[in-house]
Amino acid sequence: QVQLTESGGSSVEVGKSLRLSCTASGRPSAANCMAWFRQTPGKEREGLGTIYTGSGAAYIEDFVKGRFTISLDAAKKTIYLQINNLKPEDTATYYCVASTGVRRSCSLDMRYPYWGQGTQVTVSS
Repeated sequence: QVQLTESGGSSVEVGKSLRLSCTASGRPSAANCMAWFRQTPGKEREGLGTIYTGSGAAYIEDFVKGRFTISLDAAKKTIYLQINNLKPEDTATYYCVASTGVRRSCSLDMRYPYWGQGTQVTVSS
């Protein structure tokens, strides 16, 4: 079992930056693929990117590339989502997810059975 705890969400103005954190506990070493998703009521859930915890190799979807970055602090068992130049359309609940099992790479299409509680980001103009 892997437990995920997100933090860092806030209400901010357009153009500001935020760093979301997700700390794994329980059996964090088993979480070899982690990812960030976001959800806005009435819209489809969006996958933002993945990170392979074994190497720190990260992938970011094109529609947020250049503004969003995923990184890993293995010692702290924490991944981060850095969001720069926030826009109103970034308003959403952001979720950290994890998957276990033997893998060499990650993708947003994988099954992620472990989810955090979500952290709210609200961007106002």
